[in-house]
Amino acid sequence: MLGHADFEAQNLRWRDGEVWAVHDWDSLAWQPEAALAGAASGAFASASPPTLAPVESSAAFLAAYQDLRGRRFTVEEREIAWAASLWPAVHNARWEALHGDPPVCGDAVRAQAAERLRRANA
Repeated sequence: MLGHADFEAQNLRWRDGEVWAVHDWDSLAWQPEAALAGAASGAFASASPPTLAPVESSAAFLAAYQDLRGRRFTVEEREIAWAASLWPAVHNARWEALHGDPPVCGDAVRAQAAERLRRANA
């Protein structure tokens, strides 16, 4: 599936409760649907500085995504989604480390990685 791989709140503009515009299209990616949805579930709440959504928020995001699409993910797709939920935060944690920024994402990844990877069966 072709989709937006940096689905952060700061990249979305809303009007009347609907997404009106999506920015940062250099993050266009060809990935499995579950990977795109999973990455979005970890990043959707991010503003500046970006961080990782709480695990419970990612679970709610993935449940709502599946409800709206009208099909539940398979076991393998759920595992992919949970593994991918870490991608944006790990990328941002790398940036923090390289540039000496406060470890907002780094701390979130350290706090949540084990649970997210457990849900990914990894």
